Amino acid sequence: MNQKEFDPRDYLRLSQFPHFLCPGCGHGIALRALVWAIHELEISMDDMAFVSGIGCSGRLTAYIDSNTFHVTHGRPIAFATGLAMSRPDLKVVVITGDGDCLAIGGNHLIHACRRNMDMTCMMLNNEVYGMTGGQVSPTTSEERFTPTTPDGNIEPVFDACELARAAGAGLVGREVTLQTPSLKNLIREALLHDGFSFIEVISDCTEIYGRKNDLGSSPEMILSQKSSMRPDSYGNVVDVPFRPNFMQTGILSKNERPEYGESYRRRILKQPQAGE
Repeated sequence: MNQKEFDPRDYLRLSQFPHFLCPGCGHGIALRALVWAIHELEISMDDMAFVSGIGCSGRLTAYIDSNTFHVTHGRPIAFATGLAMSRPDLKVVVITGDGDCLAIGGNHLIHACRRNMDMTCMMLNNEVYGMTGGQVSPTTSEERFTPTTPDGNIEPVFDACELARAAGAGLVGREVTLQTPSLKNLIREALLHDGFSFIEVISDCTEIYGRKNDLGSSPEMILSQKSSMRPDSYGNVVDVPFRPNFMQTGILSKNERPEYGESYRRRILKQPQAGE
């Protein structure tokens, strides 16, 4: 089959441009990788639904030319759960941030993993609440400066992938925005997986987090995502993020167990109707 050449503009609402993202923000790269994966899988945008919460990551759904929902802070997985249950014909994707997903939304993530809901959750981790002033988030590296940690962050970093894996997510993976083709391939795997897929995307906040911590220019920040060569979960030697807490990339875990919605519908179909 001769696939049409990939043009991200075919999947975006051009009327919403110019976008609001800061120069050098990694979220735009993540969005490109997402629509690139959809293009390769030849999924109709009419057969998809995208749900996002509050934050810089939450604004991305405004640019996607599909069925999109911009919901309340910390609740995109909860909204997506209802959507996936009521419309199993749609492929549901959640786009969320580290604060949106792990702080106020942490319980929703845990139970979606536990239930193995059929959806893909992309958590864009820039280590900060970027849209609301740069406050510390659950993934802010130790000793980093933010307006709410003026003397340096003393809290340990929350490893979202370990949480998702322990809670039972069907597929868990991580990639950096620097490795865009690898990120695209990881998202492809997530979209194809029948169950809850959790993808952590290491993304840079250059204007707020980067400046506050003297991490260099936008190109310097993204290049600093690689610092040494280590094997990924496939055994391949690849560039890895500089953050010591996020050293492994690729698919970190995968299990095949019943997806919640399908199990629920089978159970309902076996039950007799009221009065029978």
